[in-house]
Amino acid sequence: MSTPDGSATVSITSISEARRWGMLAASTFAQAAAVVANNGVAYLVPALHRHDHYSLAAAGAIVAAPSFGVMAALVAWGWLADHRGERVVLLAGLAATAAFSAAATQTHATGVLWLMLFLAGAGSAAANSASGRVVVGWFPPQRRGLAMGIRQMGQPMGMAIAAVAIALVAARHGVHAALWVPAIATLVAAAIVAVVVIDPPRPPKKTGTAAAAENPYRQDRYLARIHGVSVLLVVPQFVVGTFMLLWLTDSQGWSTGAAGALVAVANILGAFGRIAAGHLSDLVRSRMRPLQWVAIAACAAMILLGIAAGLELFVAVPLIVLASVLSVADNGLAFTAVAERAGAYWSGRALGVQNTAQFLTAALVGPIGGWAITHLGYAWTYALTGLLPLLAIGLVPVHGERRHD
Repeated sequence: MSTPDGSATVSITSISEARRWGMLAASTFAQAAAVVANNGVAYLVPALHRHDHYSLAAAGAIVAAPSFGVMAALVAWGWLADHRGERVVLLAGLAATAAFSAAATQTHATGVLWLMLFLAGAGSAAANSASGRVVVGWFPPQRRGLAMGIRQMGQPMGMAIAAVAIALVAARHGVHAALWVPAIATLVAAAIVAVVVIDPPRPPKKTGTAAAAENPYRQDRYLARIHGVSVLLVVPQFVVGTFMLLWLTDSQGWSTGAAGALVAVANILGAFGRIAAGHLSDLVRSRMRPLQWVAIAACAAMILLGIAAGLELFVAVPLIVLASVLSVADNGLAFTAVAERAGAYWSGRALGVQNTAQFLTAALVGPIGGWAITHLGYAWTYALTGLLPLLAIGLVPVHGERRHD
């Protein structure tokens, strides 16, 4: 086996179990550090508004900069991973994120701050595709779902780190001091990747017409259908995630502390839900059947939540926790399936497309969901959101799936 640049690499069976799990841990931490940089800066809003006297709109625009950077760079990083390998992409992306985050600590000009955060977000996008490819490449199919489920814990883990570290440092020492958190996190992640991660083996690369035939998007609509399913399922995920805290405090009369604790519990349960869904896919030797089951369950949970919220039933609270868990369970399944079908030389771009579609959809959920809640109320918004997983059920390409034994 060889890497894209022709250098020798080891086979999947030649590394120890400890090294394999070490690379999974490194990939998960790399993803968590990237999340601290691109999503965790949202916890700067209170400090920007209260201490730096930005309007809420201006503060929101500043903390949105990394997300725009991620969307701009996902496919490009995926292309580079396809051609140059995972390790160099992870190192370059994490190092760039650390450098631009550190640069952001040194500026007080709003435009420059936005640009540095945008570039930091663009660098962090490298981890989205490359860390997943490391896991897919080093774990055999019968254990890949579980491994990817663990890797997907990087997202809630990164948000937890940011919620504690960024929010606390910003409150006590200001925004610029808090920006050292993503800088340090991604620098540490880059050091770990440098020590632990090896590019997984790949089959010999084809050239000419044979290489063109490998384009998975030209072969069938399997990947396009998975992208569509993921877009439909990301809507209930972000409707619940964005407005759960507000619903608990405004409609259910909970204190902010109690509501925040329940949201944290829901995120933790969601992380373990991803692992369970991945392990289930290994047991049944299918990614698509569990993905369809998740869509069915998410549809039922959102519609029941809407009914319970409308009738002001106490069961609405456990239902929103259940909906929160179910609405994130599909992420690892779809991510793994895309990487498996796209193959070693296309999965970077395919995962970039997958994540870009989800990011763009998630960006629209906030304003559209807010409009729906304002004009229709929480109950109707939740119930109508449940129709999107209903559409996803039939779109899941169960019969187009190939076995990976």
